[in-house]
Amino acid sequence: MFQKQWITWAALRRAIASLLLLGIAYLLLAPTGHYLLRAAWAEGRILAGRRPITEMVGDSTTRPAIREKLRLVLAARAFAADSIGLRAKQSFTTYSQLDRDTLVLVLSGAYRDKLEPYTWWFPVVGRVPYKGYFDFGQAKAAARELEAKGFDTYLRPSPAFSTLGWFNDPLLSTSLAADSIDLANTVIHELTHNTFYASGQAEFNESFANFVGARGSAWFFRTRGSQAAADEADARWSDEKLIARFWAQLYYSVDSAFRAHPADSLSRLAARDSLYAQARRDLVDVLGPKLRTIGPRQLEHVRLDNAALLAHRIYDTDLDVFDEIWVREHGNLRATVLEIIRLAKSKPDDPFGALER
Repeated sequence: MFQKQWITWAALRRAIASLLLLGIAYLLLAPTGHYLLRAAWAEGRILAGRRPITEMVGDSTTRPAIREKLRLVLAARAFAADSIGLRAKQSFTTYSQLDRDTLVLVLSGAYRDKLEPYTWWFPVVGRVPYKGYFDFGQAKAAARELEAKGFDTYLRPSPAFSTLGWFNDPLLSTSLAADSIDLANTVIHELTHNTFYASGQAEFNESFANFVGARGSAWFFRTRGSQAAADEADARWSDEKLIARFWAQLYYSVDSAFRAHPADSLSRLAARDSLYAQARRDLVDVLGPKLRTIGPRQLEHVRLDNAALLAHRIYDTDLDVFDEIWVREHGNLRATVLEIIRLAKSKPDDPFGALER
């Protein structure tokens, strides 16, 4: 009996050792593994440089403007946990100073003649249609490589990210460039990812977090008696929903054009280029006058191709559906978040479908 148990444990140890060796080989040799190692190194440096925000608030050498923003982050974090019911853990209790004004460059790719994203697979989160790079040279090289293969690419900066609760995410100096409304929104957005993240459902995860960040930041400022800030947060959310409808309409127009020419790639490309040219005019001349917080010059520089369209759809898909549930819950954001999570869990392969039904 004891001999048999000893053999079993020995086999188990050998199996574990083999798995560890395979894991190390994967990290060292496979492209995804190498990428994860570099990301882990960058994340480790960020985490190593953390400093408690309460310590910085009490430090007389901290500039007053920075001190006020740090106080705002702590207040937004507490509000997200206590009022909205998000899982804050120890995220945003520390601060890390970076040596640059952009945290990561995020790359998206898409086929030029069909609305299908280029995707990457990662452990835990599954397949995602974007990839963040701490190394900007590597990001630009990856974009050039995708373009050489015939894909549309869209490379843009991001000031923040979430580790989905695996680590206690610090506030980064790159986020402090935002105004108080965007800063509160960012904190609540990222804590939404800590609370719920559907594997392989990037569009749902980011659109859900956008909704909670927008509605949550407006509620946060309203409870603080900052009505002007609350109204501005609501106006920005209203504009984002209008833009989301623009992206949805453009998506269906381009998709319909592709379906009308199933076997002719040149016709598909000509049709899509014509639609994007018209979309540029509509964006500036038709949608622009309806927006309250976004100026025409910003709209003139919006990228329009398949990669940009799909990237915007990640963050702005079916935003009205989230608001409809919020209205049904009588504007109770805490109850709305619980209901959305419940529905999403009921149909993990189609969370949007669960919400719509």
